Amino acid sequence: MEVGLVAQPGWDPRRLNAVAVRLPDGTTPPGTRGRILHSALKLFAEFGYHGTSIRDIAAGVGINSATLYSHYPSKEQILAELVLLGHEQLHKQLQEALAEAGTDPVRQLAALVRTQVLVHADFPLLALVANQETHALSRECAAPALAVREQSRDLARQVLEAGVRQKVFDTDDVTLTQVAISSMGIRVASWFGPDQPYTRDQIADAFVRYALRVAGAVSAPATGG
Repeated sequence: MEVGLVAQPGWDPRRLNAVAVRLPDGTTPPGTRGRILHSALKLFAEFGYHGTSIRDIAAGVGINSATLYSHYPSKEQILAELVLLGHEQLHKQLQEALAEAGTDPVRQLAALVRTQVLVHADFPLLALVANQETHALSRECAAPALAVREQSRDLARQVLEAGVRQKVFDTDDVTLTQVAISSMGIRVASWFGPDQPYTRDQIADAFVRYALRVAGAVSAPATGG
């Protein structure tokens, strides 16, 4: 367990076994394909891509390997779909948050950070797989997800650059600022859960405050959502 995180009685210390396997509503293919993704998500998150076999995934669905191959041609294609799904879901919600935040860069950055934290708290296994297992994909299979990831990074960079121009952010390196802020949110998926004495909204509010400090924000919007 990470230093500073408080354990609660009754919570399985093997955290990934206790976290629900969830995919965003409306994103899961129907029938067997969707069940394959759920099975693979659980296994990839706990054992990694290389520690999971096609037979393991098929067993989690209650089918044989031959049946699985009729839905997905390879284990890599299953991972590629999960990684793309995770990046697309985050990007979609970041875009929506940015559109609702208005034109003030401070409020825009707060909205982006809050959204990133909530997505990683709500779909921790998907976030872990999307962020940690992309390296297992070939360059060709990873390309669509990496393109979406870069678009998400661009949203934050553009907000930070606008804030520097308007003198509401004080940072001498937008790229490193963006990386630092993004890294905080990504880590939420690794530790947040019912074993922690914080709600998802409390964590999102706190991370917004931290992010604005990192960006050198001159003023801060009200937190909460």
